Parts: sequence; C-alpha cells; structure tokens
Amino acid sequence: MSRFDTDLIIAGGGLAGATLALALSRVVPGLRVTVVEAFPLSADALPEDYQPSYDARSTALAWGSRLIFEELGLWSRLSEHATPIRHIHVSDRGRFGATRLNAKDHGQEALGYVADNRWMGLCLMRELLETGVQWKAPAEVVDMTPQASGVRVALKTGTETQSLTAQCLVVADGGRSGLRETLGFQTRNHSYGQNALIANVSTGDSHQFTAFERFTDAGPMALLPHGAANRAGHQSALVWTLSDEALDEVLGLSESHRCQWLQERFGWRLGRFTRMGECSHYPLKLITVDEPVRPGVALVGNAAHALHPVAGQGFNLALRGLMTLVEQFRLAAEQGQSLGDLRVLHRYQRLHREDWQQTVQFSDSLIRIFGQSLAPVAAARDAGLVGLDLLPGAKRWFARKAMGIGGRRAVINKPGGARGEPAGHE
Repeated sequence: MSRFDTDLIIAGGGLAGATLALALSRVVPGLRVTVVEAFPLSADALPEDYQPSYDARSTALAWGSRLIFEELGLWSRLSEHATPIRHIHVSDRGRFGATRLNAKDHGQEALGYVADNRWMGLCLMRELLETGVQWKAPAEVVDMTPQASGVRVALKTGTETQSLTAQCLVVADGGRSGLRETLGFQTRNHSYGQNALIANVSTGDSHQFTAFERFTDAGPMALLPHGAANRAGHQSALVWTLSDEALDEVLGLSESHRCQWLQERFGWRLGRFTRMGECSHYPLKLITVDEPVRPGVALVGNAAHALHPVAGQGFNLALRGLMTLVEQFRLAAEQGQSLGDLRVLHRYQRLHREDWQQTVQFSDSLIRIFGQSLAPVAAARDAGLVGLDLLPGAKRWFARKAMGIGGRRAVINKPGGARGEPAGHE
C-alpha cells in the first residue's frame, strides 16, 4: 500500500487543472489524482444540453491546441461549439500596411478556434466523470509542508481543515493565485498601464470566420469570430486594450455610443456594430515566475505566467506546458521516480522554458511595437506589415506562431524516451 493518501494533488479545477487531470487519467491511468476546487461540483449540476449565452466569455484555441485535444480524445465533443478561425487580418488603423493569413494556404481547415469557457469546462467535466480522478469540492488548498519524497497539503472545507499527503502538488488556481503567494513564490510584474475590456459584439456583416487584430491610437484590439461552428455569423468576441482614461470613458457610455466609439477605431470591415454585450475588464500585466518549481511543487498555467491577451497565446502556452508536465510525470512513473522529485520538475521547467520565453517575447513585442504612436515608428511598422504579407518565409513563421505549432511537441502517449518531436499534422 502506498504511504501517500494520493499521488498528485491539483489545486484548482478550472480549465488548466481539469485538462491536466484528464490528460493524466489518459496517459498514466494508474496514477491517483485528486483535484481540489473552491466551487461546488457534482454530476447532477451538469446540464443535459448546452445553451450558449450571448455574454459567455471565450478562449482562442490555436491549431496546435486542437491537436492536443484530439490526442486526449476530447476534440470531437469540444468541436461541437468551437467556431473556426479560417482567416486572420492584422492591420494598423489609418495606414495601408496589413498582413493576411488564410488556413487553406497552410493546408488546414482552420488556423484556430474560439470556444466558450463554460462549454470547454462542461466538456472536461463530462469526460472526467468517466475517469478515476477524485474531486474535493468545495475545498481549498491553504498550505503545504514538504516531506520526504512528497508533501503534506492542508485543505480547508468550510470551517474544517484536513490534510492529505501526496508525491507532488500542482498549483493551477490562476493568475491571481493566493496559494502561490502563500507558498512564497516570487513573481515579476510588468504593468502595461492598460486594461483589457472583454465583450461580445454583433455586426451588420458576417465575420466569415475571420479574426481581426487591429492596432489603433486607443490601443490594440482583437475581434474573434464567435457563435455557430458551421455557419458564419455576425457575432465576434472583442478584446479591447484601453488606458485607464479611455476605459472610464467607454464604461460611462450607453451601449449605442460604445458601439460608435468602437466603430470609429475599428472601421467598417464588418459593417456597422449593432450590439455590445456585457463588458468585463481587468488591468493588464505581464506576470512571470522565475522559478516555478520546487521539490514537490509545480506552478502551471496563469499561476506560472500571465500574458497580454490580444495575441491570444495565454491558454495555448499553458496547454503546451501541461502536456510537457504530463510527459515528465509519465516518464517518472515508468522509471519509479517520485512525481515531486526536483529532477523530474526541473526537466519539465527546462523543456517548457524555451516555449515560454519565445511566446512571451512574441506577444510582448507585438504590444510594444504597435503601442508606439511616433510617426517614424508607425511608418516602419506599416512597412513591416506590408513586407510580412509579401515574404512567404516571414509569413509562414508568423502563421506558425499564431497556430501554436513548429516547436517541440511533448510525447505523452508513446513509450520510450523524453524527446519530443515537431508539431505536425499540417
């Protein structure tokens, strides 16, 4: 009998934590996984039929993320309500430069997808109910104490506190992780001095499955096709980057005037903006943790790194990191190592770091370059967009970055060594 109560504890049952739990149940089925989630969860609470809400928040999924979900056996279900992105249009307001990407030029049916967070969560929960993953919900991990070859985790449920022992604790409770702070992980925070305003909008013309990246004097914005998976509709998911002053101004407007304000900055490529749904917003920061692993503990997802949302890379980067961690946990189980062994976690960190650094640099540089309003910089930027559109090699590199492919791909379902292979299925 194992001297641990469970093999792995995942703090946080959101998209990152649930995906990790599902992947481990598929790849290392003998592993005992316990997910601790603050919100109540039961099979009875899952609706029989999914009814999309106009104001539902959504996530951009790169093509590489689709490949991962296919490998986990989740894509056939998830794709029922995933809107494909078949075209990407990048432009700078008031200038001629633009870059256009088309899925067919890369032999794909889509460059990526947009899916409601609630739908993704439901798909994950339905799959997880069919596995041996254990849930403690509502409950919260409030502390952790290292032990020989493992950890002792303190859980709080209401007014009661209990402890569980495990080989390893994975912190997956998001960018505002209280547990990360409790455990003393040091973060680096760079404020962009901007805010993200999130809303769904309707337009007079169909989006034709096109995602728009538009850089304006008020800040960059993204419009992602949203709604039906098989029919090009008139709804898009907006991520709008605004200064404090501009955010206050927009929030103080009526819905019709918000649409007008957006129209003036985006233009008429989608016709008239006719509706803007419920708005949410949050300050934008680049948050990183230099050392996201310790003996017995690993940070994943937004708890380890939070990016600017306009480039749409945050969850896709997190998903690739989760698969790298699954790969290393599989190898550790095969080789009889503890999941919390620092050698195991350092391999995960080393393999994921290059992807993390490149993605941060890609996302951050877009914001810095397109955030400049000086005339010489704007002119150079305009020329760069034209050049990117005309040079096949540069355009292909940009497309592969947007699609989340081209780098190392974790080996999670194959026996043997730890070396990955280039992302494929192009």
